[in-house]
Amino acid sequence: MSDNNPQTEFDSPWKQILQLYFEEFMQFFFPQAHAEIDWTQQPEFLDQELQQVVRDAELGKRLADKLVKIYRLGGDEAWVLVHLEIQSQSEFDFSERMFTYNYRIYDRYKRPVASLAVLGDERTNWRPNQFGYELFGCMVNFQFPVIKLVDYL
Repeated sequence: MSDNNPQTEFDSPWKQILQLYFEEFMQFFFPQAHAEIDWTQQPEFLDQELQQVVRDAELGKRLADKLVKIYRLGGDEAWVLVHLEIQSQSEFDFSERMFTYNYRIYDRYKRPVASLAVLGDERTNWRPNQFGYELFGCMVNFQFPVIKLVDYL
């Protein structure tokens, strides 16, 4: 069902592709992570859980976010947050939002979380991949892998 929002209509195919071709998506864009996943175990998409985290964080609805429960080779359960950002301009708080999603999911489920970003904007130099700060010897340094769709054109 469409809500007549052009961004939502643009976003919907990305969500479907990501869910239908998750293994291929991971293999193409994040081969190191793909190699550590046990693909004999079916990934479980946790869209409702992610929406609850987003509501809890008061971040509003973000487009094409996916939270996927996977199993790593060796049997360890892990959760992967794939944050697919389709936009035409940079966003100043993107890295902070990635950090917030990551720690909110960890805090809620007490599971390791890998946050992976796919950026669909056209600025080749905008590649946010970390968020952090330091105060009185306390340091936070959150880093996450980023791919840019323009690199594949």
